Amino acid sequence: WLELTDLVFIDPVGTGYSRPVKPDLGKKFWSLKGDIESVGEFIRMYLSRHERWASPLFLVGESYGTTRAAGLAGHLVERGIAFNGIVLVSSILNFQTAGFTVGNDLPYSLFLPTYAATAWYHEKLPPELQARPLGEVLDEVEAWAGSEYPVILQEGDGLGAAERQSAIERLSRYTGLEADYVDRTDLRIEIRRFCKELLRDDRRTGGRLDSRFKGIDRRPTGDRPDFDPSMAAIRPPYTAMLNDYVRRDLEYETDVVYHILGGGFEKWDFGPRRGFPDTSEALQEAFARNPDMRVFVASGYYDLATPYFATEYTLDHMGLDPTQRQRVTTAEYEAGHMMYIDEGELARLKADVAVFLDSALPQGP
Repeated sequence: WLELTDLVFIDPVGTGYSRPVKPDLGKKFWSLKGDIESVGEFIRMYLSRHERWASPLFLVGESYGTTRAAGLAGHLVERGIAFNGIVLVSSILNFQTAGFTVGNDLPYSLFLPTYAATAWYHEKLPPELQARPLGEVLDEVEAWAGSEYPVILQEGDGLGAAERQSAIERLSRYTGLEADYVDRTDLRIEIRRFCKELLRDDRRTGGRLDSRFKGIDRRPTGDRPDFDPSMAAIRPPYTAMLNDYVRRDLEYETDVVYHILGGGFEKWDFGPRRGFPDTSEALQEAFARNPDMRVFVASGYYDLATPYFATEYTLDHMGLDPTQRQRVTTAEYEAGHMMYIDEGELARLKADVAVFLDSALPQGP
């Protein structure tokens, strides 16, 4: 994107080379609130020190960075910093959509389309579904996952025998899992169990960040993978290239560890547990206070960390006015959490973001 805009990369405290001055100060930064406040202050200081207050301003966040970006949009607009646009890559704003906890049935329906996409990719669906394009398969799965399935889950133990059997058959059809297994999950297929079970007969496991990747556990037994094969494939090359770049190209010498994907902290404080962490309200507030702000949301069909259907659910439950919703653009890619590791989807993402940046810039008379 460097040919389109200046880029400023921020490593929040506990990531990259960023460290608290004193170890015991870490807890000041390692919380939902503290993280947003510290990154917000960095942005304010950067705009001042580099005299960029009059420049168009965009913010990009990926994964937890989308949680942060949504929170920052609301936090900073109250302090006079309004973004032209926000880019959310592999989003999670409302953690209820991914919290597989007792009493929260929401993730089971929101993860189902990604389960289906994964089974389609690994050719585990019934022949009739397998022969269809992925888009057609997902249209069918989304329709059921967004209407009948939540009602079935809501019935709980009161679900009738005939309805239960029908749901078992439907879930087996969409996930590629045996009906008996679906029955034993009580119609609730948790992500890690899915990653273990789908490819069990092949003695392989599926990835979480990118479900196209396969792993080999020490033993094929058990109900959860030993590790995420997609994380294992992605982390080493990114670590190696970053360390090579800062030393060889930037000529920056240090023995300090560059923390890839966090790693500089152990505990994250989400604040008072009055439910699930959620920064979608902050994003809604930014929309209300900044009538020119636009948002671009990129999701991967094979992302089991932040499923695209869960992102759509969050956007549809933010209480946006129709005129505000028109300022949100979504795009799905045939890749995973880091869709840009696929060269073809990287080209698509770059083209889509270029169009978005242009649309979000101030227009002349």
